Amino acid sequence: MSAIGCGVGDSAAAALARPAFTVSGTKTAVDLLTVSAADLGFQGETVSLRQIYARAQQLGFAFAPAEIAPQLRLQYLDQPIGEFLIIGMEPIRTWTGEAIILTVANGGAGLILIGQDGRADAEIPVTSRFVFVRSLPVAPAALLQH
Repeated sequence: MSAIGCGVGDSAAAALARPAFTVSGTKTAVDLLTVSAADLGFQGETVSLRQIYARAQQLGFAFAPAEIAPQLRLQYLDQPIGEFLIIGMEPIRTWTGEAIILTVANGGAGLILIGQDGRADAEIPVTSRFVFVRSLPVAPAALLQH
């Protein structure tokens, strides 16, 4: 990432270095969507990560594999200043046991991949935007045959 001018924050680097962070050996296309906690129906200032994840799953959204974060950072080079996209993912534990989720961001000082609190009870502003994988409907095999 440094070769193209993208930074990696300390907690993101710690998460990426863990054995729990894996990269698939198979190229796969995924349908990503972004949604804010407010879009999911939450009101007020903040909501817990647990509640955001539960509502997203009720709506048929799936967790993104952790490898989506660095891949999105590498591909989303025209990200607007001020945009922070939290990856809806299973948290990765750092060597110290801290639960981390990853965020693709442009805070104005350049493109960066950062980590943030991934505890289930972490309070997230309702304006925060998440990236989830949209589950695509699968057609029954009988419908695919001519």
